Amino acid sequence: MFYRRTASDIIRNASATFPAVLISGPRQAGKTTVFEHMKGSKRTFISFDNPALRAQAKADPALFFKTYQPPLLIDEAQYAPELFPYIKMIIDTEKKNGLFWLTGSHLFHLMKNVSESLAGRIAIVNLQGLSQREKNKTPKYEPFLPSFKLNRRIKSLGVKKLYEMIWKGSYPKLNADKKMKWGLFYESYMNTYIEKDIKLFANVSQENSFIKFMKVIAARTGQLLNYMDIAKDIGVSVNTVKAWVSILETSGLIFLLYPYSNNLSSRVIKTPKLYFYDTGLACYLAGWDNAKVLENGALSACILETFAISEIIKSYIHNGMRANVYFYRDKDKKEIDLVIERNGKLYPIEIKRSSNPSFSDVKHFGLLKQFNKPIGEGAVICLIDEPMALSDSIAAMPIGYI
Repeated sequence: MFYRRTASDIIRNASATFPAVLISGPRQAGKTTVFEHMKGSKRTFISFDNPALRAQAKADPALFFKTYQPPLLIDEAQYAPELFPYIKMIIDTEKKNGLFWLTGSHLFHLMKNVSESLAGRIAIVNLQGLSQREKNKTPKYEPFLPSFKLNRRIKSLGVKKLYEMIWKGSYPKLNADKKMKWGLFYESYMNTYIEKDIKLFANVSQENSFIKFMKVIAARTGQLLNYMDIAKDIGVSVNTVKAWVSILETSGLIFLLYPYSNNLSSRVIKTPKLYFYDTGLACYLAGWDNAKVLENGALSACILETFAISEIIKSYIHNGMRANVYFYRDKDKKEIDLVIERNGKLYPIEIKRSSNPSFSDVKHFGLLKQFNKPIGEGAVICLIDEPMALSDSIAAMPIGYI
């Protein structure tokens, strides 16, 4: 099964207006598949997962491009950084758009080569796993903002189905192949990630400790990031934990949500929250073996928050936009789960594992007035079946409406 992606139109436009297009993102996000399903594309496909092709490209880039001439689709481009200066020369000589389509599942060296060789010549599109809209075959949708203008044709998710979706995760291959075993997929995913990315690019020698680190932070998704506590749990230094968090963030597996501040208030804390983009990976690492265990577990609210915020962020990056999202928490522990800043307005959002939202859930929204910016519509994203108004500016929304 092929899932049409929200980013397809962005990628198509980029190919028509830039000589090269790079789709970056984590492994198994569907980067190559998006390119392969673009209509009207007749180009040679090269994958540097093939050791022979990779060796040829690294040894003699000039000969490589005499053998394989654009238009080209080069998969896993990070494995042959020697090609990038030659790609630049070809682009500058031919002066055509859409010459090179590149994918890269690892950004440590890839982005360095892109910035040094192809600045101004390449469009970079980020891709994560499937959004719930893409799974439901309605990929064309706007970046999320709270609104009373909701599409009531969208079917609400029951709690059981919702947690099954969260547990399964967002990777296209796992969702498309009904016979694929969940545990086998994520075990293979981790083995590939460790062998091909972490060992090769990140220079991480403590493999067992790194895997333990991933398991520890998976159980803390949706929580404040405490480097010292994590370091104690694993038995490594705080600086090592900081470096490993940076690796996962650069890999596109996690994101850090920072507290909102315009430096006018000294009461806002600076510690970020950590979230996984793919809730299935978080569940696998944390040892949640099925959706029922997840739904009834102590961290079910945190994984629900992780899912909701990840979906909101994907709605932006898959539309080619930066997600300006934050949370609010002051020293009195007054919190707002998510604050979206867009066009000079602040949009507050609470995420609740509840089917009975009330105005008390949004009692802290007014704290945003201290920042002297317009406050847009707010929302409580929760487990209700139908949207409802909590006030003239705040809606309660089913989580399926994101």
